[in-house]
Amino acid sequence: MTDQSGLKEIPKVFSFLGRKFTNNPLGFLSEISRVGDVVKFRIGTQDIIFLNHPDFIKDVLVTNAHKFIKGRVLQKAKKVLNEGLLTSEGEIHLKHRKMIQPAFHRQRIAEYSKIMTECAAEWVEKRFDGEILEIDKQMNRLTLKIVAKALFSADVDDEADEVGKALTSLVEMFKYALLPFSEILEKLPLPQVKKMKRARETLDEVIYKIIKERRQGGHRKDDLLSILLQTQDEEDSTKLTDQQIRDEALTLFLAGHETTANALTFTWYLLSQNADKEEKLHQELQEVLKGRKPSFDDYNKLKYTEAVFAEAMRLYPPAWALGRLAVESHEINGYQIPKGSLVLVSTFITHRDSRFWEMADEFLPERWEKLSIREVSSRFIYFPFGGGVRRCIGENFAWTEAVMLISTIAQSCRFRTIDPEALRLNPLITLRPKNAVKMKVEKR
Repeated sequence: MTDQSGLKEIPKVFSFLGRKFTNNPLGFLSEISRVGDVVKFRIGTQDIIFLNHPDFIKDVLVTNAHKFIKGRVLQKAKKVLNEGLLTSEGEIHLKHRKMIQPAFHRQRIAEYSKIMTECAAEWVEKRFDGEILEIDKQMNRLTLKIVAKALFSADVDDEADEVGKALTSLVEMFKYALLPFSEILEKLPLPQVKKMKRARETLDEVIYKIIKERRQGGHRKDDLLSILLQTQDEEDSTKLTDQQIRDEALTLFLAGHETTANALTFTWYLLSQNADKEEKLHQELQEVLKGRKPSFDDYNKLKYTEAVFAEAMRLYPPAWALGRLAVESHEINGYQIPKGSLVLVSTFITHRDSRFWEMADEFLPERWEKLSIREVSSRFIYFPFGGGVRRCIGENFAWTEAVMLISTIAQSCRFRTIDPEALRLNPLITLRPKNAVKMKVEKR
């Protein structure tokens, strides 16, 4: 059906006050994906247009990215992250990205890989046969330790539980951002609002302490924090304030460990449910490493290890959905996207679309023996790290960390789920398990 302008009318689906989406976003998006590749629904007064075709996704994230800004959830995140890399727009975002980029150059990643392997090896040494772990919490602690040591040369072991809880509180709060009248709710003395305030205070205390100690120590280290402390504004030569450094540090604390921790949790779960894939992983580790710790030079030899992680992120992408707010009207495939509309794309839905993936719901790391991660990412049938100018700056850090951790840990440990049927998903700002993922350690 077309309107008087000749444009096609976007199919609409009903979601009472947005509750169908907020109550079960993955189920709702899966349902409406069967309606078409362009579907409209509403939450409160906000029109949301769901796109589920790689060509349309690329159009929004890359080709016409200048017509869109970050969506409502990340706009709300500015209350915590201010103008960090994740939430900033336009020139500020480009400036910050250029400033931070050197911390993720290949040689830096190679140095970070040593820290990743060392931390994983220390973690393995503490494990014992028959131990029951909440693997999701363990992966969060481990990746938090790595991002703190690698990017900030800081040890947060003593504050790890407190920091982890604070970050979890922030992540949980983001789910309220799409609720109607959320602006009003945030001004009320609700328990959730108080909890977020305490979480922000906790994180500020930890991060400002790291900044203060580095300034007072006067020792320049080869890490991101040193880059932030030394960076000068190109126009007036002023250096970043502690507030600006804090914004970038908090952003990378959150994004730099949360997503990888979740992806690793799902990786261990999937391996525990697929004994043949787990055995194939162990065979590669034995052939390549022969019992020694992995190094950065081993990365390109650990093809199946990388494939296991790539496949885990296909089925359970940490960034399960991306939102973009249209700052001007835009036409996609004959459909008009009005200014002010929120465009939503979902890695979780597209990664499982049988039009683009054979046996789409199956865990098949072998598919990556024929597929190129770079090639499928360019086609936007696989985009766990987003795309375009907003593509995750820490992508290479995350791939390296995952391969180093999986190869280090899997040489010494297998994990068995206590209750294989208990895994339920909790799509907040990232895709998390809904309940603790309890697993038993089997030392190898």
